[in-house]
Amino acid sequence: MSKILIKIDGREFEASEGMTILQAAKEVGVEIPTLCYYEKLEPYGGCRLCTVEAEIRGRSKLVAACLYPVEKDLIVRTRTEKVDQIRKMLLELMLAHAPASRDLQAYAEEYGADKNRFQKESSFCIHCGLCVRYCAEIKKKEVITFVDRGTNREISFIPEIASQECENCKECFPLCPTEALQAAYVLTQALSFPSLQSVTE
Repeated sequence: MSKILIKIDGREFEASEGMTILQAAKEVGVEIPTLCYYEKLEPYGGCRLCTVEAEIRGRSKLVAACLYPVEKDLIVRTRTEKVDQIRKMLLELMLAHAPASRDLQAYAEEYGADKNRFQKESSFCIHCGLCVRYCAEIKKKEVITFVDRGTNREISFIPEIASQECENCKECFPLCPTEALQAAYVLTQALSFPSLQSVTE
């Protein structure tokens, strides 16, 4: 696989053709924050926390590092004022859903995000899609799905499949950056297959 010379935060690196900016940065130890990325899954670009400035031939644009492929003479800036402002705003919006999330709290401290800036939402889900994608891509079960759209979007377990598959799996649980996944499962378990809940208690 051919190599491409790119520059990240003023330093030149060689990246392999076909890599994304995020993959190239990880390989050379440059930290780019993300909440929806998992190396075993296809890139998703859901959280947009990995936004960086990418410059090609003097033209700069904001891109999601987990999706944008490296190319010749690419210049990447991971911590500009504009990038930090975007990450701060995104974190404040997500904190309205999940203010107790340790992952969000850590990033909020780094970027100076105010968890009380926006009105609290009833959902703990930040729409990272990790659970939905892991179940579909890795487990091939599609037990979890998104329902509704926009700000009302939520994750939901399909009870008929969940009652058969989830109790002995739960591999997606550690991926969740908030408590949304566990809460959704417990609710599904209590409402849709209570007999299984009584057995596991």
